[in-house]
Amino acid sequence: MAVLLSIGEFSTMTRLSRKALRHYHDVGVLEPARIDPETGYRFYDTSQVRSAHLIRQFRELDMPVAEVKAVLDAPSDAVRNEVIEAHLRRLEEQVERTREAIASLRGLLGPQPSPPTSPPIDLRSQPAVRAAAVTAVVGIGTVVDWWRGAVSEISTVLSGAGVTPAGVVGGLYSIELFSDEEGEASVFVPVDVVIPPTGRVRMLDVPAASLAVTLHSGPNEDQAYGQLGTFVAENGIGAPGPVREYYVEGGTEICWPITSVTSA
Repeated sequence: MAVLLSIGEFSTMTRLSRKALRHYHDVGVLEPARIDPETGYRFYDTSQVRSAHLIRQFRELDMPVAEVKAVLDAPSDAVRNEVIEAHLRRLEEQVERTREAIASLRGLLGPQPSPPTSPPIDLRSQPAVRAAAVTAVVGIGTVVDWWRGAVSEISTVLSGAGVTPAGVVGGLYSIELFSDEEGEASVFVPVDVVIPPTGRVRMLDVPAASLAVTLHSGPNEDQAYGQLGTFVAENGIGAPGPVREYYVEGGTEICWPITSVTSA
């Protein structure tokens, strides 16, 4: 039989603070069993202890409050498990990013080769192409997930239209995306025909550009960006425009806009 508990008793049982319980009430995740109409005191019952424990565990795993609510309100086990699995996948991706960051930091802290080694850098004239693309203003913290969704959507649209890509997947990334942590980004796939607008996919004229290019594979992409940008700056050949990436076999071509291929 459920028994009413004061917020202090319930907090002690669940290890959720009064502040947290008030917040979860306000957002509709865990509402009290009863609120005294005169005093406004919140009371919970013993049947809510399990839900409170689940909320605490999910929040300790950084599950957003909206997803916690979706788990608790799920109409079936299948729906509940889908929400949980999606969060677990994000946690696994975060762990992988953390491993890469640790490897990068260890590389910076370790003994430096003398002279320092740098990846090969080529200068290239990239012709203009027409492409099927997804363009949006995105945040730096969500750009990887956005990129994956955009590539999948373009692939689905091209497959449905029976269109074969005319080149590799590319990306355009504004300077603001890095400097302001939010900016315009485009993912594109060159095509030889015009694709009608479908979902987020639109035709995009990718302009010609002169580029300094380095091929990167594995972790520590930030170091490749740093080395490429340093080369461009020290040679005084930088030009305005977004940086580009081309996703080729063997890695990612990182491309920095330059004035011309004959300037270095």
